[in-house]
Formats: sequence, structure tokens, C-alpha cells
Amino acid sequence: MPSPNRSRSIAGRVAIITGAASGMGRATARLFAAEGARVAVIDLDQAACEAVAADCGPDARSYALDVADGAAITRVIAQIAEDFGGIDILVNNAGVSSFCGLDDPAYEEIWTRALAVMLTAHQRIVRAALPHLRQSDAARIVNIASTEGLGATPGDTPYVAAKTGVIGLTRGLAVDLGPEGITVNCICPGPIRTAMTDAVAEEHKTIFAKRRTALRRYGEPEEVAHITLSLVLPAASYITGVAIPVDGGLMARNA
Repeated sequence: MPSPNRSRSIAGRVAIITGAASGMGRATARLFAAEGARVAVIDLDQAACEAVAADCGPDARSYALDVADGAAITRVIAQIAEDFGGIDILVNNAGVSSFCGLDDPAYEEIWTRALAVMLTAHQRIVRAALPHLRQSDAARIVNIASTEGLGATPGDTPYVAAKTGVIGLTRGLAVDLGPEGITVNCICPGPIRTAMTDAVAEEHKTIFAKRRTALRRYGEPEEVAHITLSLVLPAASYITGVAIPVDGGLMARNA
């Protein structure tokens, strides 16, 4: 195997980011573009996707995709590889809110959608992109999980199960792809200001953050994006299979 590329730049790299129309995905797309990457912006919302791609500049393109659609994944990933001439970086960020009690009549439907979007889609996208990632000299995969994959909130079992699965998938992929020099890591965001937390009143955000996090505040999407950037640098060549909490110290704090 050749010596690792230890560049600290992603300029010119082709990066796919799912769920990129808002929140952490949008922040990541904008940051990667600012760092010179060529960005494929993927989201279910085509208009929002196009707007983010426009923000990212002329080297970005938008692709509307429901990541629960396996056939569409194959088609879109192939189109991205053709449009950009390859793939270097994959960030599996797409997610859905899945808060649901066990006795809710919609539980089965919400469970199925949660796993389809936040777990099954991850492995499908990785497998679709893999032939192209194998051609890169510094292929990087980052899966976005959650601190809900490290602990659990009552009434949130579909989301907890999906995000716990993402952590396990990350470890398995890291072991399988390690011999090829492809790194696979996972980020576990804690309380972040995104569309999923918009419904939480500001007063309750403040109470929760002061009670549960070491930094006593909610995080911003850009703070997650910067950790994602660190993991996809060519120089990040000897870190793989890890789940990194980006949670303001939520998992560290007992009281």
C-alpha cells in the first residue's frame, strides 16, 4: 500500500453529502465548498437542495434523492461519479425525526422509515460509491449517528435503534475497508440547533443544556461540520472505526 497522503486540504476533492438541504448537512456542504471541495448536495427537498448548491458555488451540484429508495441511490451515485469524474468523500447525514411511543398506532411505520433512512440507506450509499472511493488516494466515509446511539431518551426507540446501528455499521465497515486504506468514522451529535430541535422552546433548550451538558449550551451545525472536516482530511489517515461525540460534554457529565 502506498504511503498515506498527509495533506490537510480537501481542495479539488469530490464530496457527497446527504441530507444537505438544512442543518448539519447544509453547514457541512458550505464548509467543504469553502475549503475548495467539489460538493454533491443530496436531499429529498429539491428546491432547498438547489439553493444550498448555489450557495456552495460553481463546483457544487444538487441531486434530489429519497435515500429510502435503493434503486434511486444506485442511479444518483452513478450520476454523481460521472458528473464529477470520481468520488473521494462520503458523508451519510440524512435523517428523520422518529420520536414515537411503543403504543402509538403509527409505531411500525415510523420504525420502518427510521431504519430505512438512517441505517439501510447508509450501507446502500456506501456500496454504491465504493467502486469510485476505491479509486481515490484518500477515501473517507463519515456516518452521522447521534448521542442517542450511545444512550437513550424515553419514547425514541426507532431513532435510538437506527443510530445505534449506524455506530455498529461504522465499525464493521472500518474493519472491512481498512485493508484498502478507506477510513470509516462516525460522529454522534448531541443537542444541536437543527430543524429537528426547532420545535423545542428556547426556554427548554436552555434548561436542558444547563442541566445536561458541560458547556451549558446547545451546539451549532457548523461545530459538527468542522469535526466532519477533520475526519475527511487526507491527513486523517490513521483514525477509523470510531464514534466521536460532538455533544458539549453531554456524555461526560454525570450531574
